[in-house]
Amino acid sequence: MDAHEPVNEVLEFEEYVRARQKALLRSARRLVADPLDAQDLMQTALARTYEHWNGIADKRLADAYLRRVMINTRTEWWRARKLKELPTGQLPDVSVEDSTEQHADRALLMDVLKVLAPKQRAVVVLRHWEQMSIQETAAALGMSAGTVKSTLHRALIRLREELEARHLESVAASAGRQG
Repeated sequence: MDAHEPVNEVLEFEEYVRARQKALLRSARRLVADPLDAQDLMQTALARTYEHWNGIADKRLADAYLRRVMINTRTEWWRARKLKELPTGQLPDVSVEDSTEQHADRALLMDVLKVLAPKQRAVVVLRHWEQMSIQETAAALGMSAGTVKSTLHRALIRLREELEARHLESVAASAGRQG
């Protein structure tokens, strides 16, 4: 084993973190509501990933590996928190923001994405949800940039058609109830 190999791995990991930190933090923010918890989640995932960095043979898959670590870590935290919660006879006097519309929009988005083929869904999620560039998306999925563009184009057309069809169904159902 080369004596400089551990140093090179550290530098490689540091370079990766500098380049991907913003995108990884966005992913963490989608997993937990609190911005400080998202930073903690990302840092925990980075520490866990660093321990296995040399085991990731294809570094182009590092984002996917890190996101999986974040999801697993968030699940661990959720389970640990659930165990610490205790029932009480008195509810706290706290107002709660109504995010019903936001949840409905998210549920609609998740449902509409199901109409796409798996490859199309992956391209849409990586490109628009994870805000990866065309090149990053292509590298993550092992396809050419041109294939990403054409797949994304067809997927967005399909999503628009599906949303329009659902809207028309909703309008027709609403008119039927009023008539």
